[in-house]
Amino acid sequence: MRNFLLGGVCAFVLMGSVALFAAPSKVGGLQASETYRQLNLFGEIFERVRNDYYKETKDDELMEAAINGMLTSLDPYSIYMPPRSFQEARVQTRGEFGGLGIEVTQENGLIKVVSPIDDTPAQKAGVLPGDLITHLDGDPVMGKSLNESIEKMRGAPNTNIVLTVRRGAADAAKTFDVKITRAVIKTRVVRSRREGEFGYLRISSFNEHTTQDMISAMDKLKAEMGPDLKGYIIDLRDNPGGLLDQAISVSDSFLNQGEIVSTRALRGSADEGQRYNAKRGDAADGKPIAVLINGGSASASEIVAGALQDHHRAVLVGNTTFGKGLVQTMIPLGEFGGMKLTTAGYFTPSGRSIDKVGISADVEAWNERDRQIAAALKERRQMTDQRQTEENKPDSKEPTQVTPPSQVPTPGQDGPDLVLQAAIEVLRAPPKPTARK
Repeated sequence: MRNFLLGGVCAFVLMGSVALFAAPSKVGGLQASETYRQLNLFGEIFERVRNDYYKETKDDELMEAAINGMLTSLDPYSIYMPPRSFQEARVQTRGEFGGLGIEVTQENGLIKVVSPIDDTPAQKAGVLPGDLITHLDGDPVMGKSLNESIEKMRGAPNTNIVLTVRRGAADAAKTFDVKITRAVIKTRVVRSRREGEFGYLRISSFNEHTTQDMISAMDKLKAEMGPDLKGYIIDLRDNPGGLLDQAISVSDSFLNQGEIVSTRALRGSADEGQRYNAKRGDAADGKPIAVLINGGSASASEIVAGALQDHHRAVLVGNTTFGKGLVQTMIPLGEFGGMKLTTAGYFTPSGRSIDKVGISADVEAWNERDRQIAAALKERRQMTDQRQTEENKPDSKEPTQVTPPSQVPTPGQDGPDLVLQAAIEVLRAPPKPTARK
Protein backbone atom coordinates (compact mmCIF):
# COMPACT_ATOMS: atom_id res chain seq x y z
CA MET A 1 0.00 0.00 0.00
CA ARG A 2 1.31 3.43 -0.89
CA ASN A 3 1.37 6.29 1.56
CA PHE A 4 1.03 9.76 0.11
CA LEU A 5 3.24 12.27 1.84
CA LEU A 6 3.35 15.05 1.01
CA GLY A 7 7.04 6.13 -18.10
CA GLY A 8 8.49 2.90 -18.55
CA VAL A 9 11.09 1.02 -16.54
CA CYS A 10 14.25 -0.25 -18.20
CA ALA A 11 16.39 -2.97 -16.62
CA PHE A 12 19.89 -3.96 -17.62
CA VAL A 13 22.42 -6.60 -16.64
CA LEU A 14 26.16 -6.00 -16.53
CA MET A 15 28.25 -8.94 -17.66
CA GLY A 16 31.98 -8.30 -17.58
CA SER A 17 32.40 -5.02 -19.40
CA VAL A 18 29.33 -5.45 -21.60
CA ALA A 19 25.97 -3.91 -20.78
CA LEU A 20 23.09 -5.91 -22.25
CA PHE A 21 19.77 -4.18 -22.89
CA ALA A 22 16.53 -5.29 -24.39
CA ALA A 23 16.14 -3.90 -27.88
CA PRO A 24 13.78 -0.93 -28.11
CA SER A 25 10.41 -1.56 -29.69
CA LYS A 26 9.26 0.39 -32.70
CA VAL A 27 6.91 2.31 -30.45
CA GLY A 28 8.56 5.53 -29.47
CA GLY A 29 10.93 5.47 -32.44
CA LEU A 30 13.79 7.90 -32.12
CA GLN A 31 13.06 8.77 -28.50
CA ALA A 32 13.30 5.12 -27.43
CA SER A 33 16.52 4.66 -29.39
CA GLU A 34 18.08 7.69 -27.71
CA THR A 35 17.03 6.42 -24.28
CA TYR A 36 18.71 3.07 -24.84
CA ARG A 37 21.79 4.77 -26.22
CA GLN A 38 22.04 6.76 -23.00
CA LEU A 39 21.57 3.61 -20.94
CA ASN A 40 24.46 2.01 -22.79
CA LEU A 41 26.51 5.10 -22.01
CA PHE A 42 25.67 4.66 -18.32
CA GLY A 43 26.76 1.03 -18.50
CA GLU A 44 30.08 2.02 -20.05
CA ILE A 45 30.73 4.69 -17.40
CA PHE A 46 29.81 2.21 -14.65
CA GLU A 47 32.38 -0.25 -15.96
CA ARG A 48 35.05 2.44 -16.28
CA VAL A 49 34.53 3.45 -12.66
CA ARG A 50 34.56 -0.07 -11.21
CA ASN A 51 37.66 -1.03 -13.23
CA ASP A 52 39.74 2.16 -13.41
CA TYR A 53 38.87 4.32 -10.37
CA TYR A 54 41.94 4.74 -8.17
CA LYS A 55 40.21 3.34 -5.06
CA GLU A 56 38.19 0.17 -4.54
CA THR A 57 34.48 0.63 -5.17
CA LYS A 58 31.41 -1.42 -4.33
CA ASP A 59 28.85 -2.08 -7.04
CA ASP A 60 25.84 -1.64 -4.74
CA GLU A 61 27.09 1.74 -3.50
CA LEU A 62 27.71 2.93 -7.07
CA MET A 63 24.22 1.89 -8.13
CA GLU A 64 22.60 3.55 -5.12
CA ALA A 65 24.51 6.77 -5.82
CA ALA A 66 23.39 6.68 -9.46
CA ILE A 67 19.76 6.15 -8.47
CA ASN A 68 19.90 8.96 -5.93
CA GLY A 69 21.53 11.23 -8.47
CA MET A 70 18.58 10.72 -10.81
CA LEU A 71 15.99 11.33 -8.09
CA THR A 72 17.63 14.33 -6.44
CA SER A 73 17.94 16.01 -9.83
CA LEU A 74 14.13 16.11 -9.96
CA ASP A 75 13.40 18.08 -6.77
CA PRO A 76 14.59 18.26 -3.15
CA TYR A 77 12.03 15.72 -1.92
CA SER A 78 12.39 12.64 -4.16
CA ILE A 79 14.85 10.11 -2.75
CA TYR A 80 15.69 6.41 -2.82
CA MET A 81 15.62 4.65 0.55
CA PRO A 82 17.43 1.35 1.15
CA PRO A 83 15.51 -1.22 3.20
CA ARG A 84 16.43 0.07 6.67
CA SER A 85 15.69 3.70 5.81
CA PHE A 86 12.40 2.81 4.13
CA GLN A 87 11.23 0.85 7.15
CA GLU A 88 12.19 3.70 9.51
CA ALA A 89 10.30 6.19 7.32
CA ARG A 90 7.17 4.05 7.55
CA VAL A 91 7.56 3.74 11.31
CA GLN A 92 7.89 7.53 11.57
CA THR A 93 4.40 8.05 10.18
CA ARG A 94 3.10 5.78 12.97
CA GLY A 95 4.39 8.14 15.64
CA GLU A 96 7.65 6.68 17.03
CA PHE A 97 11.16 6.66 15.62
CA GLY A 98 14.79 7.24 16.55
CA GLY A 99 16.94 10.27 15.82
CA LEU A 100 17.03 14.03 16.37
CA GLY A 101 13.44 15.00 15.54
CA ILE A 102 13.79 17.21 12.48
CA GLU A 103 12.19 17.22 9.04
CA VAL A 104 14.87 17.97 6.45
CA THR A 105 15.34 18.33 2.72
CA GLN A 106 18.33 19.06 0.51
CA GLU A 107 19.19 22.36 -1.16
CA ASN A 108 22.27 23.16 -3.23
CA GLY A 109 24.06 20.19 -1.69
CA LEU A 110 23.35 21.21 1.92
CA ILE A 111 20.77 19.92 4.40
CA LYS A 112 17.90 22.34 4.91
CA VAL A 113 15.74 22.15 8.01
CA VAL A 114 12.02 22.24 7.21
CA SER A 115 11.06 22.17 10.87
CA PRO A 116 11.99 20.54 14.17
CA ILE A 117 9.29 18.44 15.84
CA ASP A 118 7.89 19.49 19.21
CA ASP A 119 9.71 18.30 22.34
CA THR A 120 12.52 16.58 20.44
CA PRO A 121 16.29 16.95 20.89
CA ALA A 122 16.54 19.18 17.81
CA GLN A 123 13.89 21.62 19.01
CA LYS A 124 15.32 21.72 22.52
CA ALA A 125 18.75 22.50 21.04
CA GLY A 126 17.27 25.52 19.23
CA VAL A 127 17.37 24.30 15.62
CA LEU A 128 15.13 26.52 13.45
CA PRO A 129 13.23 26.07 10.19
CA GLY A 130 15.36 27.37 7.33
CA ASP A 131 18.68 26.53 9.02
CA LEU A 132 21.28 24.97 6.74
CA ILE A 133 23.34 22.06 8.07
CA THR A 134 26.79 22.07 6.48
CA HIS A 135 28.63 19.40 8.52
CA LEU A 136 27.78 16.36 10.63
CA ASP A 137 30.44 15.60 13.24
CA GLY A 138 32.82 17.74 11.22
CA ASP A 139 32.16 15.80 8.01
CA PRO A 140 30.84 17.99 5.14
CA VAL A 141 27.41 17.05 3.82
CA MET A 142 28.24 18.55 0.43
CA GLY A 143 28.60 15.71 -2.07
CA LYS A 144 26.53 13.28 -0.02
CA SER A 145 22.98 12.20 -0.75
CA LEU A 146 20.15 13.31 1.52
CA ASN A 147 19.68 9.71 2.59
CA GLU A 148 23.34 9.38 3.61
CA SER A 149 23.06 12.47 5.79
CA ILE A 150 19.80 11.27 7.36
CA GLU A 151 21.43 7.91 8.14
CA LYS A 152 24.29 9.69 9.88
CA MET A 153 21.92 11.78 11.99
CA ARG A 154 20.18 8.64 13.19
CA GLY A 155 21.79 6.43 15.80
CA ALA A 156 21.48 4.79 19.16
CA PRO A 157 19.67 6.78 21.86
CA ASN A 158 21.91 8.77 24.23
CA THR A 159 24.68 9.13 21.64
CA ASN A 160 25.78 12.59 20.53
CA ILE A 161 26.20 14.26 17.18
CA VAL A 162 27.50 17.73 16.36
CA LEU A 163 25.65 19.69 13.66
CA THR A 164 27.35 22.65 12.02
CA VAL A 165 24.57 25.11 11.27
CA ARG A 166 24.54 28.16 9.01
CA ARG A 167 21.86 30.71 9.81
CA GLY A 168 21.03 34.05 8.23
CA ALA A 169 21.35 35.74 4.84
CA ALA A 170 24.42 35.06 2.71
CA ASP A 171 26.12 38.35 3.54
CA ALA A 172 25.18 38.20 7.22
CA ALA A 173 25.39 34.48 7.97
CA LYS A 174 26.65 32.98 11.19
CA THR A 175 27.99 29.44 11.39
CA PHE A 176 28.07 27.58 14.70
CA ASP A 177 28.11 24.05 16.11
CA VAL A 178 25.19 22.42 17.90
CA LYS A 179 25.70 19.30 20.01
CA ILE A 180 22.56 17.15 20.14
CA THR A 181 21.92 13.90 22.01
CA ARG A 182 19.91 11.37 20.01
CA ALA A 183 16.74 9.93 21.51
CA VAL A 184 13.80 7.71 20.67
CA ILE A 185 11.30 10.19 19.25
CA LYS A 186 7.79 9.55 20.52
CA THR A 187 5.66 12.17 18.90
CA ARG A 188 2.64 13.35 20.80
CA VAL A 189 1.12 15.12 17.85
CA VAL A 190 -1.81 16.87 19.56
CA ARG A 191 -1.75 18.87 22.77
CA SER A 192 -4.63 20.89 24.14
CA ARG A 193 -5.41 23.38 26.89
CA ARG A 194 -7.78 26.15 27.78
CA GLU A 195 -6.90 29.69 26.68
CA GLY A 196 -9.49 31.91 28.33
CA GLU A 197 -12.79 31.17 26.65
CA PHE A 198 -11.09 29.30 23.77
CA GLY A 199 -9.82 25.79 23.26
CA TYR A 200 -6.17 25.64 22.15
CA LEU A 201 -5.06 22.71 19.94
CA ARG A 202 -1.38 22.31 19.11
CA ILE A 203 -0.83 19.94 16.15
CA SER A 204 2.89 19.22 15.70
CA SER A 205 2.73 16.81 12.73
CA PHE A 206 0.36 14.66 10.69
CA ASN A 207 0.80 10.96 11.38
CA GLU A 208 -1.70 8.10 11.42
CA HIS A 209 -3.22 9.25 14.74
CA THR A 210 -3.53 13.00 14.22
CA THR A 211 -7.25 13.32 13.43
CA GLN A 212 -8.27 10.82 16.08
CA ASP A 213 -6.13 12.54 18.72
CA MET A 214 -7.44 15.97 17.72
CA ILE A 215 -11.08 14.91 18.01
CA SER A 216 -10.36 13.33 21.41
CA ALA A 217 -8.73 16.56 22.59
CA MET A 218 -11.70 18.59 21.38
CA ASP A 219 -14.15 16.29 23.17
CA LYS A 220 -12.16 16.75 26.37
CA LEU A 221 -12.20 20.55 26.00
CA LYS A 222 -15.97 20.51 25.40
CA ALA A 223 -16.52 18.43 28.52
CA GLU A 224 -14.28 20.62 30.67
CA MET A 225 -15.39 24.04 29.40
CA GLY A 226 -19.03 23.43 28.58
CA PRO A 227 -20.87 26.61 27.52
CA ASP A 228 -17.75 28.70 28.26
CA LEU A 229 -16.12 27.32 25.10
CA LYS A 230 -16.46 30.06 22.47
CA GLY A 231 -14.04 28.96 19.75
CA TYR A 232 -10.79 27.19 18.86
CA ILE A 233 -7.18 28.09 18.17
CA ILE A 234 -5.36 25.54 16.02
CA ASP A 235 -1.59 25.96 16.21
CA LEU A 236 0.23 24.69 13.09
CA ARG A 237 3.44 26.64 13.65
CA ASP A 238 6.61 24.62 12.99
CA ASN A 239 4.49 21.69 11.79
CA PRO A 240 6.48 20.11 8.92
CA GLY A 241 3.55 18.13 7.52
CA GLY A 242 3.11 14.38 7.11
CA LEU A 243 0.37 12.21 5.65
CA LEU A 244 -1.94 13.65 3.01
CA ASP A 245 -4.97 11.68 4.18
CA GLN A 246 -4.59 13.12 7.69
CA ALA A 247 -4.40 16.68 6.35
CA ILE A 248 -7.62 15.99 4.45
CA SER A 249 -9.43 14.46 7.43
CA VAL A 250 -8.36 17.27 9.80
CA SER A 251 -9.67 19.83 7.30
CA ASP A 252 -12.86 17.81 6.80
CA SER A 253 -13.45 17.94 10.56
CA PHE A 254 -14.31 21.65 10.25
CA LEU A 255 -16.00 21.81 6.82
CA ASN A 256 -19.51 20.78 5.85
CA GLN A 257 -19.05 20.78 2.10
CA GLY A 258 -16.82 21.76 -0.78
CA GLU A 259 -13.38 20.88 -2.00
CA ILE A 260 -10.56 20.46 0.52
CA VAL A 261 -7.63 20.03 -1.84
CA SER A 262 -6.91 18.74 -5.31
CA THR A 263 -3.80 16.95 -6.50
CA ARG A 264 -2.67 17.07 -10.10
CA ALA A 265 0.23 15.64 -12.01
CA LEU A 266 2.03 18.55 -13.59
CA ARG A 267 2.87 16.78 -16.85
CA GLY A 268 1.42 18.48 -19.89
CA SER A 269 -0.64 15.51 -21.09
CA ALA A 270 -1.57 14.10 -17.72
CA ASP A 271 -5.19 13.99 -16.60
CA GLU A 272 -4.75 12.09 -13.36
CA GLY A 273 -5.87 14.73 -10.89
CA GLN A 274 -7.93 13.92 -7.84
CA ARG A 275 -10.23 16.11 -5.80
CA TYR A 276 -11.00 15.55 -2.13
CA ASN A 277 -14.29 16.92 -0.86
CA ALA A 278 -15.62 17.56 2.62
CA LYS A 279 -18.44 15.56 4.15
CA ARG A 280 -21.12 17.08 6.33
CA GLY A 281 -20.20 17.51 9.97
CA ASP A 282 -18.29 20.21 11.87
CA ALA A 283 -16.41 19.08 14.99
CA ALA A 284 -16.24 22.71 16.14
CA ASP A 285 -20.04 23.08 15.95
CA GLY A 286 -19.72 26.24 13.88
CA LYS A 287 -17.65 28.07 16.48
CA PRO A 288 -15.00 30.50 15.17
CA ILE A 289 -11.48 29.20 14.49
CA ALA A 290 -8.09 30.87 14.30
CA VAL A 291 -5.17 28.96 12.77
CA LEU A 292 -1.62 29.92 13.74
CA ILE A 293 1.03 29.63 11.00
CA ASN A 294 4.66 30.56 10.41
CA GLY A 295 7.59 29.74 8.14
CA GLY A 296 7.88 26.29 9.68
CA SER A 297 4.33 25.31 8.66
CA ALA A 298 4.76 23.10 5.61
CA SER A 299 3.06 20.61 3.33
CA ALA A 300 0.10 19.01 5.14
CA SER A 301 -0.11 22.06 7.41
CA GLU A 302 -0.51 24.25 4.36
CA ILE A 303 -3.27 22.02 3.00
CA VAL A 304 -5.26 22.53 6.21
CA ALA A 305 -4.55 26.26 6.37
CA GLY A 306 -5.36 26.78 2.69
CA ALA A 307 -8.63 24.83 2.84
CA LEU A 308 -9.94 26.63 5.94
CA GLN A 309 -8.88 30.00 4.55
CA ASP A 310 -10.43 29.52 1.12
CA HIS A 311 -13.73 28.39 2.65
CA HIS A 312 -13.81 31.38 5.06
CA ARG A 313 -13.91 28.86 7.89
CA ALA A 314 -10.89 30.16 9.81
CA VAL A 315 -8.76 33.25 10.13
CA LEU A 316 -5.04 32.61 9.62
CA VAL A 317 -2.87 34.45 12.14
CA GLY A 318 0.91 34.67 11.98
CA ASN A 319 3.16 34.88 8.92
CA THR A 320 3.79 33.23 5.56
CA THR A 321 4.21 29.46 5.51
CA PHE A 322 7.08 27.39 4.11
CA GLY A 323 5.73 26.79 0.60
CA LYS A 324 5.89 23.04 -0.07
CA GLY A 325 3.10 22.35 -2.52
CA LEU A 326 4.20 18.93 -3.76
CA VAL A 327 2.88 15.47 -2.86
CA GLN A 328 5.28 12.57 -2.34
CA THR A 329 4.30 8.91 -2.65
CA MET A 330 6.04 6.21 -0.61
CA ILE A 331 6.60 3.41 -3.14
CA PRO A 332 7.78 -0.01 -1.87
CA LEU A 333 10.47 -1.71 -3.96
CA GLY A 334 10.40 -5.13 -2.33
CA GLU A 335 13.72 -6.34 -0.98
CA PHE A 336 15.41 -3.17 -2.27
CA GLY A 337 13.57 -0.88 0.15
CA GLY A 338 11.55 1.90 -1.42
CA MET A 339 11.47 5.40 -2.77
CA LYS A 340 9.76 8.67 -2.03
CA LEU A 341 8.73 10.21 -5.33
CA THR A 342 6.99 13.49 -6.05
CA THR A 343 3.90 12.43 -7.97
CA ALA A 344 1.70 15.51 -7.96
CA GLY A 345 1.28 19.11 -6.98
CA TYR A 346 -1.53 20.09 -4.69
CA PHE A 347 -3.91 23.02 -5.06
CA THR A 348 -6.13 24.76 -2.54
CA PRO A 349 -9.91 24.97 -3.19
CA SER A 350 -9.51 28.31 -4.98
CA GLY A 351 -6.91 26.78 -7.32
CA ARG A 352 -3.77 28.17 -5.66
CA SER A 353 -0.48 26.36 -5.90
CA ILE A 354 1.61 27.53 -2.96
CA ASP A 355 4.84 25.70 -3.84
CA LYS A 356 7.84 27.98 -3.14
CA VAL A 357 5.39 30.78 -2.29
CA GLY A 358 3.58 29.74 0.86
CA ILE A 359 0.25 30.84 2.30
CA SER A 360 -0.08 34.35 3.70
CA ALA A 361 -1.82 35.05 6.99
CA ASP A 362 -5.07 37.05 7.13
CA VAL A 363 -3.76 38.77 10.25
CA GLU A 364 0.00 39.22 10.39
CA ALA A 365 1.66 38.74 13.79
CA TRP A 366 5.23 37.94 14.81
CA ASN A 367 7.36 36.57 17.60
CA GLU A 368 11.10 37.19 17.37
CA ARG A 369 11.65 33.55 16.51
CA ASP A 370 9.30 33.87 13.53
CA ARG A 371 11.37 36.74 12.15
CA GLN A 372 14.52 34.63 12.21
CA ILE A 373 12.72 31.79 10.41
CA ALA A 374 11.22 34.17 7.83
CA ALA A 375 14.62 35.76 7.13
CA ALA A 376 16.19 32.36 6.55
CA LEU A 377 13.37 31.22 4.26
CA LYS A 378 13.49 34.44 2.27
CA GLU A 379 17.18 33.90 1.64
CA ARG A 380 16.61 30.26 0.72
CA ARG A 381 13.89 31.20 -1.78
CA GLN A 382 16.21 33.71 -3.42
CA MET A 383 18.81 30.97 -3.76
CA THR A 384 16.41 28.47 -5.29
CA ASP A 385 17.68 27.02 -8.59
CA GLN A 386 20.93 28.96 -8.27
CA ARG A 387 24.33 27.41 -7.73
CA GLN A 388 26.34 29.19 -5.11
CA THR A 389 29.62 29.68 -6.96
CA GLU A 390 31.07 31.52 -3.97
CA GLU A 391 30.22 28.66 -1.61
CA ASN A 392 33.77 27.73 -0.59
CA LYS A 393 35.39 31.14 -0.85
CA PRO A 394 36.26 32.96 2.38
CA ASP A 395 33.88 35.76 3.24
CA SER A 396 35.65 39.08 3.29
CA LYS A 397 32.98 40.56 5.54
CA GLU A 398 32.72 39.93 9.25
CA PRO A 399 29.42 38.03 9.66
CA THR A 400 26.69 39.63 11.71
CA GLN A 401 26.08 37.90 15.04
CA VAL A 402 23.07 35.60 15.06
CA THR A 403 21.50 34.17 18.19
CA PRO A 404 23.04 30.71 18.77
CA PRO A 405 20.56 27.82 19.11
CA SER A 406 20.87 27.51 22.87
CA GLN A 407 19.50 31.05 23.17
CA VAL A 408 16.73 30.81 20.58
CA PRO A 409 13.38 30.53 22.38
CA THR A 410 10.74 28.08 21.24
CA PRO A 411 7.12 29.23 20.88
CA GLY A 412 5.69 30.16 24.25
CA GLN A 413 9.13 30.35 25.92
CA ASP A 414 10.18 33.79 24.74
CA GLY A 415 7.89 35.73 27.04
CA PRO A 416 4.40 36.59 25.79
CA ASP A 417 3.36 34.67 22.67
CA LEU A 418 2.35 37.64 20.54
CA VAL A 419 0.89 35.48 17.77
CA LEU A 420 -1.33 33.61 20.21
CA GLN A 421 -2.42 36.90 21.77
CA ALA A 422 -3.31 38.23 18.32
CA ALA A 423 -5.39 35.12 17.63
CA ILE A 424 -7.35 35.59 20.86
CA GLU A 425 -8.06 39.21 19.93
CA VAL A 426 -9.18 38.10 16.46
CA LEU A 427 -11.61 35.55 17.87
CA ARG A 428 -13.07 38.11 20.24
CA ALA A 429 -13.62 40.62 17.43
CA PRO A 430 -13.09 38.60 14.25
CA PRO A 431 -12.36 40.25 10.88
CA LYS A 432 -13.90 38.55 7.91
CA PRO A 433 -11.53 35.82 6.64
CA THR A 434 -10.20 36.55 3.17
CA ALA A 435 -10.31 33.88 0.50
CA ARG A 436 -7.20 33.97 -1.70
CA LYS A 437 -7.69 33.84 -5.41
